[in-house]
Amino acid sequence: MSRPRAAVLGHPIGHSLSPALHGAAYAMLGADIIYSRRDVDVAELPDFLAGEGAQRGWVGWSVTMPLKSAMVPHMDSLSPRVETLGVLNTVVHGPDGLAGDNTDVDGIVAALEEAGLQKAGLPTAETERPPTEGTQGRFGVIGAGSTAAAALAAAAELGFTEVCAYARSPERAVSLEPVAETLGIRLRTATLEALTRDVAGDELGAVVSTLPPRAADGLAAQVPRLRRRLPLLDVAYDPWPSALADAWERAGGHVVSGLAMLLHQAVEQVHRFTAGTARPAAELSSAEHEQMVARMRSVLPG
Repeated sequence: MSRPRAAVLGHPIGHSLSPALHGAAYAMLGADIIYSRRDVDVAELPDFLAGEGAQRGWVGWSVTMPLKSAMVPHMDSLSPRVETLGVLNTVVHGPDGLAGDNTDVDGIVAALEEAGLQKAGLPTAETERPPTEGTQGRFGVIGAGSTAAAALAAAAELGFTEVCAYARSPERAVSLEPVAETLGIRLRTATLEALTRDVAGDELGAVVSTLPPRAADGLAAQVPRLRRRLPLLDVAYDPWPSALADAWERAGGHVVSGLAMLLHQAVEQVHRFTAGTARPAAELSSAEHEQMVARMRSVLPG
């Protein structure tokens, strides 16, 4: 009997840290799952799904760019999150076919919680006073792509009711409006230049940059002195620190690496991929689960 398999799919894929993360988890769990990389572009996706992807033995796939939206029409079922967001990052192979889910949302929420942000959208006592606008402030999202959609869902889970999407072309951010409406969030769109003004004030409660590596470098020189330790999650972790993260920290903000998001979204994938094994990750005791997460964290750079 062949060993169960999982993989990360995308293009390019050689830089992916997912094999190390998943490998560390499966080693601790004693799960006999082989996890690898598969370089698949959008044009190659139908052939992959009809060929290697249709073979027996798969338990799941981690899905990265540029396949997060392209994979959705090929699913047999979708989680409510994916139905809302229109993008996925996780595919589970089950008795009823391919099931699409999105654990990027979990990754963003957990990463910001590491920065002290609570579910109510308020900082903890250690992270300075809350913003003055309402009780939560606005949630800032830099970018308007698939990860920005996941950031909107994370904002809703953290208790924010207002989001401002900052984009080079605010018209592109309009594509997020149906997602925001479904989530019950008021969405405002603005230029990247407006971010400088907003972070200098007290209106924002947290910011997530969803831009790809180096795409936010131009913003670094525009980061003003911050009045408080406003948290920034920069999902681009290679190179790290990014120019934006470095400038943000020097300005007095609290920076969270995209590696934290990568870790926590992978933890949720491990839960799903090991559901049918002798030792499901989701059923571990709290102490054992913390140990698994620590093992996974230990393989990340830095």
